[in-house]
Amino acid sequence: MSDLERLQQRLEHRFRDLDRLQEAVTHRSAGGRHNERLEFLGDSVLNFVIAHEVFHRRPGDSEGTLSRLRASLVNRSSLAAIARDIDLGEHLRLGGGELKSGGHRRDSILADALEAVFGAVYLDAGFDTAAEVIIGLYRSRLETLPEKAVLKDPKTRLQEVLQSTRRPLPGYQVLDVRGRAHHQRFRVECRLSDSEQATVGEAGSRRQAEQRAAEAMLVEIGAQSGPEGGGPGHA
Repeated sequence: MSDLERLQQRLEHRFRDLDRLQEAVTHRSAGGRHNERLEFLGDSVLNFVIAHEVFHRRPGDSEGTLSRLRASLVNRSSLAAIARDIDLGEHLRLGGGELKSGGHRRDSILADALEAVFGAVYLDAGFDTAAEVIIGLYRSRLETLPEKAVLKDPKTRLQEVLQSTRRPLPGYQVLDVRGRAHHQRFRVECRLSDSEQATVGEAGSRRQAEQRAAEAMLVEIGAQSGPEGGGPGHA
């Protein structure tokens, strides 16, 4: 059985055009046609499907709560966890450098590839089939949606935890910005002045990097368990 055959079984979708799936699992480091365009498309399809699901599953929730619910389901950590559920990493086609550095285990590469797979399914069989695949992979998460209190963004939760114990508010500092203007990566430090505890978050925007650093700090001070598959590290 080929690698792509196993992946199709896990997706519960058989591709008419296998080249689309091949493209979806090909990282740009491998050269040739890669999955970034499919990732763009899959991201849009995913966001709509998840928005539709949480809208109907939580009829009493406000727009803000629904937005946070959706964000919790489509963020990088959640996507990477689902990618690991279907062993997507073992099917990825990576360049030599990414292979040596363990790219098939990296959250960002796994999340992007899963979105690309969703885009490939949409092009291969249409929206309804793509929605079925997405809902199938998200089923357990959709059936156990978190409560409102858990949905507050990490910076807000960290601030509330610190205020409740009369500790000073955290400081955030950009440590590094890498990449071209339209594809930058930010590394941001979150530091507590009263203990010198520090964590680091990395993302495609300063705001997201701050949120990830705050999330790591919540874990550091024991106010939250760590995310599946690892998370931001200490400074």
